[in-house]
Amino acid sequence: MYEEYCNRPAISGGPRDSTRKRYRAVLDKFDNYCKVKGKNYWNELNPRVMNEYATWLQEQHDYAYQTLYLELTTLKQIHKYFVENNLLPSELRFHYPIQKETDSSTYCWTAQEVEAMLKLCKKKKLYWLRQVLVCLMTTGMRISELAGLMWKDIDLQRKIIILVDESRQRGAANKKRRTTKSGKSRSFPIHQDLMAILESIERTSDGLVFHGPLGGKIKPDTVRNIFIREILEPLTKKFPGEPGKAGFKDGRLHSFRHYFCSVCANNGTPERVMMNWLGHSNSRMVKRYYHLHDEESLKQMQKITFV
Repeated sequence: MYEEYCNRPAISGGPRDSTRKRYRAVLDKFDNYCKVKGKNYWNELNPRVMNEYATWLQEQHDYAYQTLYLELTTLKQIHKYFVENNLLPSELRFHYPIQKETDSSTYCWTAQEVEAMLKLCKKKKLYWLRQVLVCLMTTGMRISELAGLMWKDIDLQRKIIILVDESRQRGAANKKRRTTKSGKSRSFPIHQDLMAILESIERTSDGLVFHGPLGGKIKPDTVRNIFIREILEPLTKKFPGEPGKAGFKDGRLHSFRHYFCSVCANNGTPERVMMNWLGHSNSRMVKRYYHLHDEESLKQMQKITFV
């Protein structure tokens, strides 16, 4: 019943397709837990069961904090929906505060690490991957956005990229459409390093800007796997991490979004401008993406005159 409710159109507050898929995964996990623990009814959900489920997820599967937050928040949403629609008695409503993570656990690259990755791409003649990494580091785009980037989204004369959310366009429900995570369109200027890449790429009939190693459409999972195998693993010894702390080997393609935000902030880019470039409606997410490395921290300290 809740899944049917989530299938309502966007104008009525319905979530995106990707969000609905995540809800399905959450329910699958909870279903497994209920079978193991002998839970059969939503009436049984209460703070104690929520605590037990959170412990089960953490101890049995070692899920990240953000995953636990999604799991528990979704269960709260479903239970609240049942109560508000008289599918469960109102006396079963319960209060269960969940602490949202304010800091990101995603590793952020340093300039030296990024430089080493680009050099290795060139050395291994992985030119297509180098193009992808340069785009990610100079735009803050997600890999899914980059995979669907088309030449019609790029204005080389004005030196600007425009990512249009097509979910509300006429006829969008009847065709494969592009959606952004925020549900809003955004635009950002093209950095000179990316401009050089774009001007060197040959255009193909499919209209896509970037292509995989065999010339086909980029698949985010394939790019991730190749990136880890061909770039991260060979460079891990060069950039060893500290014990018990996220390091170079833990970085992923999404780390370039954090890198983009951090470099922009360290170079004095106004917060409001970064919010527009990244597609965020408030500064909280910008602060979450920002990382201040020790080297940059020392550099900023030396600029201060105390006496």
